[in-house]
Amino acid sequence: MSLSLSKVYVHITFSTKYRQNLIDSTIESRLHEYIGGICKSLECNPIKVGGFTDHVHVLCILSKKITQVSLLEEIKKQSSLWIKKQGEQYHNFYWQRGYGIFSVNPSEIKVVENYISNQHEHHSRKSFQDEYIAFLNKYNIEYDEKYIWE
Repeated sequence: MSLSLSKVYVHITFSTKYRQNLIDSTIESRLHEYIGGICKSLECNPIKVGGFTDHVHVLCILSKKITQVSLLEEIKKQSSLWIKKQGEQYHNFYWQRGYGIFSVNPSEIKVVENYISNQHEHHSRKSFQDEYIAFLNKYNIEYDEKYIWE
């Protein structure tokens, strides 16, 4: 085959360090736009970026030119530097070290998009910790809970 083709949808989620509620309404939408821009610059077409006060979700197409870990490193590094420049109250902003990245069936893209769009409503009933554990269980990922939270 002379042509390399790829279309891998991924759903990424990670939280602020210690799940602190640091993503306030002042920066939330700009942060999501900024993260989408990072994805775009890495040729990982962003479909939807959203989240809540203590975490973000990114739905994008993973470029065939970048590894998962490189994508996450760049999103976290660049967005953390950006947030710290948004005001004194954000100077101590950090992301958690870990992350979750999950494959998405193309037929489920709209479901995941809607899920990310409705984070504020969703988290009026469920914490990020419960949400994340549900993802790990859905994808049959083995974990030790004492190592996933920092």
